Amino acid sequence: MKCLSLSVLPILNLLVTTSGFTFPPISPVLTSSGALARGKGLHSLSEESTKLYPPSMEMSDMTLFDGHKALSHERDACGVGFIANTSNGPTGTNKVLQQGLEALSCMEHRGACGGDGVSGDGAGIMTAIPWDIFETDYRSDSCSAPGVGMVFLPQDASKRAQVKEVIEGVLRNNELKLLGWRAVPVDPSVLGANARGACPHMEQLFVAAPERLVDDDDRDGFERTLYLVRRRFDVELRRRGLVWDEENQYTYFASFSSRTIVYKGMVQSCVLNTFYKDLQNPKYTTPFIIYHRRFSTNTTPRWPLAQPMRVLGHNGEINTLLGNVNWMKARESSKGTPIASEFDIDEDSGSLGLGGGASDGACDIRDLVDFGSTEKIVQECNTQDVPDTLEPLVDLSRSDSANLDGCFELMCKSRARAPCALMALVPAAYENEPALANNPEVTDFYNFHGGLLEAWDGPALLVFCDGKSIGASLDRNGLRPARYSRTEDGTVYMMSETGVIPGLDEATIIEKGRLGPGQMINVDLSSGEWKDNLKIKSEIASRHPYGEWLKAKAKFLGDATYDTARLYDDVEATSLQESFGWSLEDISMQINDMASTGKETTYSMGDDAPIAALSERPHPLYNYFKQRFAQVTNPPIDPLREGVVMSLNMVLGKKASIYKVTEKGARLIRLDSPVLTSKDMDKIKSYSAPEEGGFKNEVISTRYDIAEGPDYLQTAIEDVCDNAIAAVLAGAEVIILSDKPSSAAEVGSTTYVPPLAAVGAVHHALIEAGIRMDAGIVIETGGAWSTHHFAMLVGYGAHAVHPYIAFETVKQWWGAETTQKKMEKGRLPTMSIEEAQENYKKSVEGGLLKILSKIGISLLTSYHGAQIFEAMGLGSEVIDTCFKGTTSRIGGLSLSELATETAMMRPEASTNPAKLKNYGYYKPVPKLGEYHANSADLAKLLHDTIGLDTKANPTSGKDSTKEPSAANYEVFKASLNSATLANIRDLLDFSSDRRPISIDEVEPVEDIMKRFCTGAMSLGALSREAHETLAVAVNRIGGKSNSGEGGEDVLRGKTINDVGPDGISESFPHLRGVKNGDSANSYVHQIASGRFGVTPEFLVTAKQLEIKMAQGAKPGEGGQLPGPKVSEYIAKLRASKEGVTLISPPPHHDIYSIEDLAQLIHDLHAINEKAGVSVKLVSCIGIGTVACGVAKAEADVIQISGGDGGTGASPLSSIKHAGGPWELGLTEAHSALVMNNLRDRVTLRVDGGVRTGRDVLMAALMGAEEFGFGTIAMIAEGCIMARVCHLNTCPVGVTSQKEELRKKFPGTPEHVVQFFQYVALEIRELLAHLGYKSLNDVIGRCDLLSEDKINMNRIAKSKGIALSNLYGEVPDVKENRAWLKGAGGVKKDSIVHINKFSSDLDRKMCKDAEKVIQDGVGEVSMDYDIVNTDRSTGAMLSGDVARKWGNKGFMGKINVNFKGSAGQSFGAFTLPGTNLKVTGEANDYVGKGMHGGSLTVVPPTEHQFDSCGSSIVGNACLYGATGGDFHANGRAGERFCVRNSGAYAVCEGTGDHCCEYMTGGVVVVLGTVGRNVGAGMTGGIGYFFDPDEQLEPRVNHEIVKMQRVSTTAGERQLKTMVERHVALTGSSQGKKILADWDNQVKNFWQVFPPSEKDSNIVKEIEDAGNVKISASYVDADECFLSFDSDGNIEKDELVSAYCAD
Repeated sequence: MKCLSLSVLPILNLLVTTSGFTFPPISPVLTSSGALARGKGLHSLSEESTKLYPPSMEMSDMTLFDGHKALSHERDACGVGFIANTSNGPTGTNKVLQQGLEALSCMEHRGACGGDGVSGDGAGIMTAIPWDIFETDYRSDSCSAPGVGMVFLPQDASKRAQVKEVIEGVLRNNELKLLGWRAVPVDPSVLGANARGACPHMEQLFVAAPERLVDDDDRDGFERTLYLVRRRFDVELRRRGLVWDEENQYTYFASFSSRTIVYKGMVQSCVLNTFYKDLQNPKYTTPFIIYHRRFSTNTTPRWPLAQPMRVLGHNGEINTLLGNVNWMKARESSKGTPIASEFDIDEDSGSLGLGGGASDGACDIRDLVDFGSTEKIVQECNTQDVPDTLEPLVDLSRSDSANLDGCFELMCKSRARAPCALMALVPAAYENEPALANNPEVTDFYNFHGGLLEAWDGPALLVFCDGKSIGASLDRNGLRPARYSRTEDGTVYMMSETGVIPGLDEATIIEKGRLGPGQMINVDLSSGEWKDNLKIKSEIASRHPYGEWLKAKAKFLGDATYDTARLYDDVEATSLQESFGWSLEDISMQINDMASTGKETTYSMGDDAPIAALSERPHPLYNYFKQRFAQVTNPPIDPLREGVVMSLNMVLGKKASIYKVTEKGARLIRLDSPVLTSKDMDKIKSYSAPEEGGFKNEVISTRYDIAEGPDYLQTAIEDVCDNAIAAVLAGAEVIILSDKPSSAAEVGSTTYVPPLAAVGAVHHALIEAGIRMDAGIVIETGGAWSTHHFAMLVGYGAHAVHPYIAFETVKQWWGAETTQKKMEKGRLPTMSIEEAQENYKKSVEGGLLKILSKIGISLLTSYHGAQIFEAMGLGSEVIDTCFKGTTSRIGGLSLSELATETAMMRPEASTNPAKLKNYGYYKPVPKLGEYHANSADLAKLLHDTIGLDTKANPTSGKDSTKEPSAANYEVFKASLNSATLANIRDLLDFSSDRRPISIDEVEPVEDIMKRFCTGAMSLGALSREAHETLAVAVNRIGGKSNSGEGGEDVLRGKTINDVGPDGISESFPHLRGVKNGDSANSYVHQIASGRFGVTPEFLVTAKQLEIKMAQGAKPGEGGQLPGPKVSEYIAKLRASKEGVTLISPPPHHDIYSIEDLAQLIHDLHAINEKAGVSVKLVSCIGIGTVACGVAKAEADVIQISGGDGGTGASPLSSIKHAGGPWELGLTEAHSALVMNNLRDRVTLRVDGGVRTGRDVLMAALMGAEEFGFGTIAMIAEGCIMARVCHLNTCPVGVTSQKEELRKKFPGTPEHVVQFFQYVALEIRELLAHLGYKSLNDVIGRCDLLSEDKINMNRIAKSKGIALSNLYGEVPDVKENRAWLKGAGGVKKDSIVHINKFSSDLDRKMCKDAEKVIQDGVGEVSMDYDIVNTDRSTGAMLSGDVARKWGNKGFMGKINVNFKGSAGQSFGAFTLPGTNLKVTGEANDYVGKGMHGGSLTVVPPTEHQFDSCGSSIVGNACLYGATGGDFHANGRAGERFCVRNSGAYAVCEGTGDHCCEYMTGGVVVVLGTVGRNVGAGMTGGIGYFFDPDEQLEPRVNHEIVKMQRVSTTAGERQLKTMVERHVALTGSSQGKKILADWDNQVKNFWQVFPPSEKDSNIVKEIEDAGNVKISASYVDADECFLSFDSDGNIEKDELVSAYCAD
């Protein structure tokens, strides 16, 4: 053990006298209510420190939307596809063009239009160059295939002339003979106003290949020249101010190639071929076409952002963009070959001058013609950092698609083969993939390239063409739909949706398939050869011996081992913990749970503490950042159930070139985890020996002399960066940044550069020095223990982290007497000291996966350096020095202020240095800890205000109602207004432009309260009493109560009319204070990601339906309900198992993107046309862009939640570190909607920490029209802030499902109403003071806000915070108030968007079946044709039935037969008695939310393809189904039966994640499946036909078990379902199995969770009882087989057919 003797007093004296550091006292001052007063404690710092330290740099150049446009403005999702047929040679046919244009039109619904409702977000095509439509002047025998540029030029003729002059000059200087310009014939009259106003002039440019370019028969050299010259154009045009930008739309090359051409624009799909007249020319022929329709969440018309790009058509979003761009810049800078620099640029001509010559071996970028020269330029020379010569390769001013296109294009030019480049850029999840078991060369390829190139990660369907081959590839998670068909004549049709090719003869189709996760297809355009996933990948991977290279050169660190000896004694450890900012609760809450369970701490409630910048306590630098997360434009991933696609692997060492692959690329140190132990560190250091690989390392200390004072931090950071650069230049391949003290003296005399600042600064310094790819960074720090810390260190550039104090603390915790006693008594699991450390490491790794997943990233290598955070309270000096590119919108700390805060954590700053402080950041610590707004004191104050006695309840026999007190409300309000600064709005004040008015002139309380809503708190998180009391109360005031996730009892849909004289309702005997005429039905019914409790009746009884995209307390994660809270009643509502923990999937199973959200909105508008649809978002940078997309997706309400929202249960780090203040999100969303002319389409609602009338009025001025109350509403009905919601032990029964605790619930609806009345009265007073008569008059009026100078001066830590951007950048709407009403001046809350023609078929069905629906009996049969644009078909029919008869009351039969290709969500929400059959095929989400009846999908009778091996339905089928029978004679896609809780389904194969999160029902699969079967499955049964023994490695064994079908009941259930499947579909696969049943049944596996292990299906029991074989009629007798005592079926087996008819 190393012993350090710390003498703190001399050091403290030195600090005080020499350093300039000050340690202000933290002396809490209580208000009359017992709450901590604002401005006390650190307030003294503000006066003294300003004399010593200059304030942080001004953030005057920032705007409200500060942040890279590609991250906060340019987001999109789309429909995309291609057609290829080479049978007619290289010229192709016009038919291919026309089919592509028709397919594009059939995907119009996957796009969107701008604010004018006409201008499309973008549509376009890429084809071969149609030579026959061009005049012969442009071609000759000597130049049969010239280069053709599609150029967007200025409309202004004089500007256009200037541009063309520049272009022609560059062509001359690069030996490209200009053959002519051709004006592209267009018809601008078909454009919308926005698109027409931004429309460029289009011309095509023709050039002949240089004569000097010889031996270039395949034209690769010519293509490289055209590519480089195009990038040269940009330089010369930029020099003259003639490039394309948002304000001056001058010049853009849509394509410049001798092989391909792009036609695109800001148009709708059907307008493209009328705008571009060339596309109407019958001479336009092509062997292939890529088509693309864009749904952009940014509505500003920008023609270049339409797709396809130059080589890619991209449907998706790159989540890792910032990191990818930084790494590409670093990679280009590290290219080893120097660039010749001896040339002059002619300012007039743009000539690069031919004098000087290049030095030997240098890249001569003057020569863009010679074959060898251009090859060398793209492979070996830096083409990013020569902006005076070539356009930069990547740039964050471009969209993610454009940047990916640029990188992909360069790799194609350098490595020739497009599939190879895309495999490296967007790799599959190859690790432990059973499908690759026989193709080790493919896994070796991915393993090799994974070390060299960080993946461009995110949901993506990529269609690509370099003119030599065409293909498509899907992201590793399969988060985009991709279907394909192949025909007899060799045509390949690939599309986002099947059925988009009208008139396609089904009899000619030989295969129907889909792209699974990470899969690729490819067509060689020369030979016409079709290559499926394994063929193309094996072909590519076999070109080099990647596996041999890895064995020879790579060093694998291997599994972690642990030291058992302590580094420090307890006193020393405590001193070091304090200096790094550890709090006692970090050990008692986080380390305790992580070391004992291997999981993060679970906690409840929201984050009601001040943001770090306003806190009066010192915070580690990490706390000034918020994690960004996915919502709408891209989905989060599920790390709990889909971890198979995720990886924490990292590498250390110098990375070789990705452009020229050699054995050197394998020479890296490979880590399985970024979390390193001390033994790992020793091992890495040992690799510096030549015999161990020669990986030289250098340890650089980040400590500096504390006597230097806080201003020295800048110098200290510069010294660390300089040392790192010098070390790398000297050959170091591993840089170890360490704050580990070497001695006691160093601890006392030094402080340290915060580890996050050190990592970020060194990372960017190495990038700028051009040597970032030459070394890995390891941070050895005592200042990392939370999962958030590790994520940030990796996110800002560290390859690995050695948390030496964290491991020391685990050992300290393990050895503590209390821990040992708990293990002895069984209160903690018995473990060794090594196991405790392993548990801690495991929990950090699990937390990292969770953080990656919430932004939709699968690989830590992609998260590495991606900087996916927003700073909250850091000034530009800190950002520019350490975190370049990070958004920081409110300014904040300077470097010297950061140094001061770091020093404040030292033991010397404490009144008791020997004891670790408890800062109370999580749990309130009375008097000494951090301020928490929702305290027990605040709850007591509010209860006194509204007259609620929480000790009086039904069990006490006393009345809980007392007299309310307006005077107490004033005290309550004052306690909040005078408390410690906590939120951004605390720094703002009202600044009216008029005189006050009498309160009598202000709108009444009743009108104000109609804008009040409750937060989405679920029944399950809350008790019945609490949930129903809130609903009754808010319904009384005319507001909007919210069901939250989890459904509601159908009983609540009826008005309460049975209240007796005692005030008790017979229907709701557990409620007190209800009245006849009350309603417990929530106004808003929430549709959460997991669809718990969602049934047709639940949907049609709502007045508004809310889609929960994210939750304020934990955005990017699914809901969580601990098992003890899943009572019998809750389980019944949620169709789950009692006592089993429920975790909702994050919203990626049916919402992959903005167009999928639009589809769910369409579904909900279909089943309930009278209900508006709201979408719940959480505040973060870029939310304005998202809000625009949601508005265009036809939502009626957008809710902006703050990151401080409450929760019943959540990982602790999620509560604290994700989601931003609603003040930022609300102003951004409001502004973006106003600026894009979309504000009148939606109502804006806000929630999160809203407590008073002041909060409401602040939100109104920022743009909110409705206001949600969450935790404070719970307090108003009795919550006492015990903060044990997740434990099911709430002492007043608000959040408990225990009967004995629920009886202690004290609240009544009147208590909640009283609170809302006081809030509304306060609003009236404030409005009168401002001089306005109603909230409507001030909504969006940010001009009435100003900084509160008094409170700004109370900020303890920094004078750099500035809020002028918060309200100064919001559009002025003082005069423009029209957006407060909808179209035609109608009140917005009375408008509901109505589905258009996409629901016409459903409307006809409803009309044709009207009589049977009204009568509730009888039978009707109907036949219709169906196409892919008929969406949500059947949902309106189900809505009509459910409104009349509920879920179970309909006794009739509606039989509907369709022929064709069904659009998305076919058969959504079907009910018992509705039977739908499609002869043809269907797309995604078939049977979404199905509750009964039957759905059948069969191929056309004339088909010749193998139905069992072909795709017939899409992804996410039967998602959230609660009943019904489903039969598909073909394969389903990914995520089949996710969250199925009752459907009985048969199909003939599935993709990945089958039966995920399933809680009930039965699934039979008669073919092969993808991996991860049964992940998170807690109920139901799965049967899988597996004659080839392939299932076992594809099952997720975490919960489920598998066995052969071994029971009589199980076999009868399976056989009956297969028999019905054959009867309904004619399945040949089913017939083969039945024909040899006794043998084939042995090839079935039965997969089941523990909850089913004792059922008669799984376990043979003497009395088999009933066996359910159908769910067509919910719980109907006909859906069961009955067995007699001998095990024989008592009734005819075929009676089960009734349940399917």
